[in-house]
Amino acid sequence: MRVITLRLRRIALAVLILLLLVAGGFSAKAAQAETVFWSGSRSLPIYCVEREDNKIAISFDCAWGTEHTDAILENLKNAKVRATFFTVEFWAERYPDYLKKIDAAGHEIGTHSATHSYMSRLSETEIRSELESSSEAISSVTGKEVSLFRPPYGDYDNLLIDTANAMGLYPIQWDVDSLDWKDLSAADIASRVVERVKSGSIILCHNNGLHTAEALPIIFDTLRAKGFQFVPIGELIYRENYTIDHAGMQKAEGKA
Repeated sequence: MRVITLRLRRIALAVLILLLLVAGGFSAKAAQAETVFWSGSRSLPIYCVEREDNKIAISFDCAWGTEHTDAILENLKNAKVRATFFTVEFWAERYPDYLKKIDAAGHEIGTHSATHSYMSRLSETEIRSELESSSEAISSVTGKEVSLFRPPYGDYDNLLIDTANAMGLYPIQWDVDSLDWKDLSAADIASRVVERVKSGSIILCHNNGLHTAEALPIIFDTLRAKGFQFVPIGELIYRENYTIDHAGMQKAEGKA
């Protein structure tokens, strides 16, 4: 009887420890979620910009293919919208003619890394190598210096953001996700975007989204009717004398 009681006690203790570990894991995840955008503990990229002039930016990540890129460029041209394209090094090297088209059309080009990896897992040396080689791949074609960087998958840590800043690159995220990579319909993509945009917003799209090009005229017409003006990200952000708040909003220095 005593042996059975001891075994039951051990089982109960094991169950209690397991419950505590699970609870601790959830607590750790919750704590992490709470601090992800807290500038007191993290170095942050720019998600959006505090502006009162209704300027916004639309961006396109280029990592796979070009099947829909011409249609996107045509719609940007028709709407007289200048955008920002973030290209991965292997994309830039494989499609230099498209890199030239994008640049010649007056759009801005930033780096999206060299290998499209999860860069929070890299060392400083590896990060620098990714950013240097990918920027050079773009500059060698356009002849222009690269000053913007978007982390692949939106993945980052303090080291990545601090290293990019030290290299003179502005790390850029987004506050409006079109989810075009999920092959949503043009109407759904447009609806997601126009319902979420505010002054200073940065919109995320992809150059190879199945219905992205179709959604653009709706987005441009609707947002312009609301008084918004499209500019490249480089013209939306503040280049100096700024702070970034806990939510990743870039603010001119001196503003609360």
